[in-house]
Amino acid sequence: MLILLAIALLIVLPSPWNLVGFIVVLPLWLLELAGWNRTVKRRRRVVGAQTLIGKDASVSTPCHPNGQVRLNGEIWAARCVAGASSGDVVRVVGRDGLTLIVEPRR
Repeated sequence: MLILLAIALLIVLPSPWNLVGFIVVLPLWLLELAGWNRTVKRRRRVVGAQTLIGKDASVSTPCHPNGQVRLNGEIWAARCVAGASSGDVVRVVGRDGLTLIVEPRR
């Protein structure tokens, strides 16, 4: 955001002051950029099938032990050792590749 201010000062202000304003705002922009970089690097990435662990899913095809579940509008292959019928709600407890390990929700 500060880089836009620096460019605007460069364009709008008269001759000697445009460079002074640009040179003053440019280091502030670099500090802003460094701060954002530091903040973004500390965030944990939340992607992939491992983010589904702990969520509830609806059984699409019976899991005895293999079947399919619907989770977040997607259909996933699932394995349920205890067994689950169509329409049951199960909880994702793990994954094996792209197969979700589920158990009946209590």
